Amino acid sequence: MATQQGNLANSGKYTDLKRRAVFLVLALVVYRLGTHIPVPLIDPDQFRQAFASQQGGILGLLNMFSGGALSRFSILSIGIMPYISASIIMQMLTYVLPSLEALRKEGESGRRKVTQYTRYATVGLATVQSYLAILAIESVPNLAIEPGLLFRFIGVVSLVTGCMFLMWLGEQITERGLGNGISIVIFSGIVAGLPSAMGRLFELVTNGALGYLAFDHERCFGGDLVNRV
Repeated sequence: MATQQGNLANSGKYTDLKRRAVFLVLALVVYRLGTHIPVPLIDPDQFRQAFASQQGGILGLLNMFSGGALSRFSILSIGIMPYISASIIMQMLTYVLPSLEALRKEGESGRRKVTQYTRYATVGLATVQSYLAILAIESVPNLAIEPGLLFRFIGVVSLVTGCMFLMWLGEQITERGLGNGISIVIFSGIVAGLPSAMGRLFELVTNGALGYLAFDHERCFGGDLVNRV
């Protein structure tokens, strides 16, 4: 009897684990599909060319964290960073403002209120960041099909909506999937960008652009190192 109950319990655990794993995979598929939905009123060909000429440095790093969404200027271009920034700010404020500190000590109800405030802060940060990104796009000729107030409004709404969707998706993964949803979304974006990054690295090495970083095998193992030994 005890053995049967144990088998049923293990079967229930495996079923729940399988269900969570399937939900995680489906959520990541939806996330990857979202990175291919461009912001309206953007010329994708012109933007791709402009981004290719400016993808070095911090821009390339941001594109890697966004899973390639920035290179296509999709609705998920600003990623989950506004939510992370808002979470850090709220966490710091809970130790500075007595009212937030009291909420933190109230238990589950207090944490829900702090989470709600974090979401509001995320909307504010995402709006500012989206507006600045749209202004930067509009300042480059031929990127915006119809520059102006309508383009700014649609662009900001699209980017903010994409950010809030990622925040919601991360929370759903945390509750119904496996692990911390926000961390998994960030990690999946980095993993998705690794093949292209490795391809560019191989191209740079092949062209000799990274020759000064090459490992001199003969010098280390056939020359100086051997003589020192």
